[in-house]
Amino acid sequence: MTTKLPIFLLALFAILGRARGVEFITVEIAGKRVTVCRVNVKKERLQLFHHDENGQPFKRFPVLAEWLVKRGQTLTFAMNAGMYLRDFSAEGISVADGKELTPLNTANSNETNPTPNFYLKPNGVFAVTETGARVIETSEYPRLREKVLVATQSGPLLLRGGRMHPAFREGSENRLFRNGVGVPSPDVALFAISEAPVNFHEFATMFRDVLHCPDALFFDGTVSSLYAPKLKRSDFRIDLGPFIGVTEPAPK
Repeated sequence: MTTKLPIFLLALFAILGRARGVEFITVEIAGKRVTVCRVNVKKERLQLFHHDENGQPFKRFPVLAEWLVKRGQTLTFAMNAGMYLRDFSAEGISVADGKELTPLNTANSNETNPTPNFYLKPNGVFAVTETGARVIETSEYPRLREKVLVATQSGPLLLRGGRMHPAFREGSENRLFRNGVGVPSPDVALFAISEAPVNFHEFATMFRDVLHCPDALFFDGTVSSLYAPKLKRSDFRIDLGPFIGVTEPAPK
């Protein structure tokens, strides 16, 4: 059963859209709670983080947060941003501050470091360009003409133009903690993490019917983690690869 986003929450999101800062709400899908983090990409500084100036991957939220504090920034929200290899580098393309760190991955598999979900085509890219946020299919990425500020690749695509990935099955018992991102409009990215195991069909349904996102991308399962001081959360399940997050100037 799908839980529709109540009218008062829709109104709240509209109000929050006029304010600064990442906001958080909880929704339900199939009786399971999902935490949703709303980022207005036109107002907030959404960034991709992987390694420090010495090339060392951050791996954990507190390490990243401390590194940012030394640079006059406060981490207000972060989430693991897709799948990664054994050296903690991104499985697919990653762009930070307009610079490509790793290239687009159009392969059908990777036998040396198999992450099957990544290669469950169609997979896709979450990107923030000069015109806003979007989730697109991997083959569409090279056709982008505007400058890409942030990008991360993962798979599978949960939704594409409102249509669910054809491999998802409603009654699947493949339930894990999962996280991902949906884009209801170019101004807004909705990052979601389930608080109980869900299958792909349930997770995609939540983005489509509850959050009204026509396009959404799966980031990862099992390792899914959230950093949100406002919620008193700094999850740790395992060392992680790239993070996506929001910073603001540290108070003086």
